[in-house]
Amino acid sequence: MAAKRNSPPGRAEFRHFEPVATRWNDNDIYGHLNNAIHYMLFDTAVNRWLIETAGCDPRRDPAIGLVVQCSCDYFSELAYPDALEVGIAVRRLGNSAVEYRLGLFRVQHDLAAAAGSFTHVYVNRDSRRPQAIAPGLRQRLSHLCLPVT
Repeated sequence: MAAKRNSPPGRAEFRHFEPVATRWNDNDIYGHLNNAIHYMLFDTAVNRWLIETAGCDPRRDPAIGLVVQCSCDYFSELAYPDALEVGIAVRRLGNSAVEYRLGLFRVQHDLAAAAGSFTHVYVNRDSRRPQAIAPGLRQRLSHLCLPVT
């Protein structure tokens, strides 16, 4: 028996949107975005939000977020030169970890072409041991949290 396929999420399931650009070389031999590009776009959008909105400085902050898990479901093809946005929400906010819910949308489309997640674990820059998420960052991340169901 086949596993049940997830449905594409809608825009209402996300708290923030970051525009992301596709490039000519993102297309693969099949004429659509290579699957690895989706992960790069997710990572770019989250890190832009962390730097520009949350005030993080990945070169100087004493704690850094390392990706320990990522996943992606693909629903429809994307290709250069599609104009895209990444929807961002926080599914779970722990002591040292944050799990992001991410959606890759064509501009002005209501359903995601791809949806995924990734988890950052915050660690001390030098020791690489888990460290509590800084209070200022935690407060900003809380604005992205999805309601608990």
